[in-house]
Amino acid sequence: MYGAVFGDIIGSTYESHNVKTEDFELFPAGSTFTDDTVMSIAVADKLLHQQDSTLSAQKSYALWYRQYYRRYPNAGYGQMFSSWASSEELSIQHSFGNGAAMRVSAIGYAFDSVRKVLQETKKSCHYTHCHPEAIRGAQAVAVSVFLARKDCDKDEIKHYLLRKLHYKCSPPLEELRYTYVFDSRASYSVPPAIQAFFQSESYEDAIRKAISIGGDSDTIACIAGGIAHAYYKKIPKHLYESAMARLDSGLKDTLRKFAEKYQIPV
Repeated sequence: MYGAVFGDIIGSTYESHNVKTEDFELFPAGSTFTDDTVMSIAVADKLLHQQDSTLSAQKSYALWYRQYYRRYPNAGYGQMFSSWASSEELSIQHSFGNGAAMRVSAIGYAFDSVRKVLQETKKSCHYTHCHPEAIRGAQAVAVSVFLARKDCDKDEIKHYLLRKLHYKCSPPLEELRYTYVFDSRASYSVPPAIQAFFQSESYEDAIRKAISIGGDSDTIACIAGGIAHAYYKKIPKHLYESAMARLDSGLKDTLRKFAEKYQIPV
């Protein structure tokens, strides 16, 4: 959870002006949380309160997304999501964007089997990303977080994605970096984010590799960071302190409660 949020914050200033190197300032002026953080924490908050709801899981997720959207209306949402979240009608959107994948780290922590993670992730997509491409990307991320926190090695995670989910992996980052451009489609942006984790040697290294790809930098770093934190179990103190200073008290409180409930190390 922390890893996803911090990846978003670090990537926030690099979405508008991509860098194609791993050597960059982690927290330049203007670094802030975006919709990736807001929606990731919305999912965590929903899971913290899931026993309190008589609604279906699908509808409960939708209402939590809308609640957080109203709290943070200027966090940089896509136009399609903003229109859905501000509408009085609770309609089903068929987006194939990466918005479902970037927010699901918490699901990888909150359930005790791959089957449950896959089921819950699909429910979290229902109202906003009811499209096979978006659902598969979100499931790939959530399952990667789950397997990483269960101490599976990278080969085991990669094998599961390929053989069980039939999820296509990305080419090595070295082949992508200088031709990669912004595209928020899930099939284009989620595999490179997962690949950044696979090629990393630490949490910070995963974030640097993710942002060095270019494109939708905050979301790619959010996804890579969520998996990397589950795998490496540790985030450098200086990075933790700098990122936490950029969150408000409400977001911090929910993060800490979720981490405490699910015993997430930092």
